[in-house]
Amino acid sequence: MAVAAGTAVLVVAQAFCLGDAISGVFIDGESLSDVLPVIGLLAAIVLGRALLSSAGDVLAQRMATRTSRELRAQLLAHVVRLGPVWLSGERRGQVATLATRGIDSVEPYVARYLPQLVIAVVVPITVGFAILTQDLLAAVLVAVTAPLIPVFMALIGMYTQSATAKQWSTLGVLSGHFLDVVAGLPTLKAFRREGAQSDRMAEVDRQYRKATMGVLRVSFLSSFALELLATLSVAIIAVAIGLRLVNGEMDLRTGLVVLILAPEVYLPIRQVGAQFHAAADGIDAAEQVFAVLGTEPATSGTRTDVPPGPVVVDGVSVVYPGSDLVSLAPVSLALEPGRVVAVVGPSGAGKTTLLAALQGFVAPSGGSITAGGVDLRDLDPATWRARLGVVAQDPVLVGPTVADDVRLRRPSASDAEVEAALRGAGLDPATLPAGAATRVGDLASDVSAGQRRRVALARVLLDRPPLVLLDEPTAGLDDIAESEVVSAVRRLAADGSAVVVVAHRPSLVEAGDTVVELSAAEVTS
Repeated sequence: MAVAAGTAVLVVAQAFCLGDAISGVFIDGESLSDVLPVIGLLAAIVLGRALLSSAGDVLAQRMATRTSRELRAQLLAHVVRLGPVWLSGERRGQVATLATRGIDSVEPYVARYLPQLVIAVVVPITVGFAILTQDLLAAVLVAVTAPLIPVFMALIGMYTQSATAKQWSTLGVLSGHFLDVVAGLPTLKAFRREGAQSDRMAEVDRQYRKATMGVLRVSFLSSFALELLATLSVAIIAVAIGLRLVNGEMDLRTGLVVLILAPEVYLPIRQVGAQFHAAADGIDAAEQVFAVLGTEPATSGTRTDVPPGPVVVDGVSVVYPGSDLVSLAPVSLALEPGRVVAVVGPSGAGKTTLLAALQGFVAPSGGSITAGGVDLRDLDPATWRARLGVVAQDPVLVGPTVADDVRLRRPSASDAEVEAALRGAGLDPATLPAGAATRVGDLASDVSAGQRRRVALARVLLDRPPLVLLDEPTAGLDDIAESEVVSAVRRLAADGSAVVVVAHRPSLVEAGDTVVELSAAEVTS
């Protein structure tokens, strides 16, 4: 606001200085030395405008960088709270796009569009008032024509917003499809289906290119319309001034001041239109980010103390919102320290959904889950999940090394403890390319899928949390590695953890003190 006010004052002062200097030379016959003080003042005003513009750009960019950084952190933190169930499917690609290109496109909105919006309010009002003090007719013409530009901007902006939303939607589909294809590329290659997916990606890419070109067409056409309207408005004022100068109804100084100030009324408003199109992607991306931030997690309790006692699943069933399919039929079980519960059932029976409900990522549609007699929905999610050790079907390693990943729950663990945990999970560090220093991560990993599961299991063994959830930890392992994982599961129970393991392999089922069989899902009435 201060930059905008300072700019407005300097714009008015510049016009008056130019009017005084030019009229003094051509009407009063003043020499260069006579107008030198005015020229010096004019130079200082121009320098001041340049400094204010630079300062405004620096401040706006700093604010934009801080805003995008905080927005990205809030988005990622909230996605973690929403959990992997919410993030499944096409949302993975959409969130990845929002967290990268989407939030990057918010910076032009904050750095250029919002400051220009303030300038477009302060400068025209100040300059318009200055014109009013010099010429009533010109002020009336400005008051009539200037509002036409925002009206046209609003009409064009409505169409632009629709085109930009279509562009972002297509980009989200393309991103999600690309991630799915990359993840399943080995399978597609094995069955010689990579060509069909390539054609599909080319079609989505064509749709995105078409949507982008549509947005650009609207931007160019709107810029032409706004420039034409502003030019005609200034021309009307110039004609009115010229006629009155010829007829002797206005002096040259007043005419010059008004003619110099008139374009300054329209320029900031036109710039708002230009910056709006430059920031259109950011506006739509920000709306989508806030839509994600407005999504409520499945559990959002506030209680931070978890009473001692077993975790009891009492008649819990799950039906996902927007679906009529029962993802988990009613199931009851008790999870007690020192005991292993093996969960079995056909594919689609809800085994993974049960683990998600135990983590608080899915709210039960029926029944309840209690820990020490307290409903899971009343507990603070972060506090509850800190008590859990989870090995997912496809665990994610964040690295940058195997040792760092094993230490996630216990950063202070020594190298010896890390290696002992790896061996306890059936993974000898000597079999890794660089031992415990082997690289891991989303796109730079030197470990296999089976080794990833054992690294995740070693992370749990190192910390030994009260409740351990394992989703098919022996998948893809040979008999020797499988027996080592089974032994690790029994050790966790022996050390006092309550263990839930989703199992298909007979050896893992036999390791359970209790076996719970889930029935296949069914459609609700």
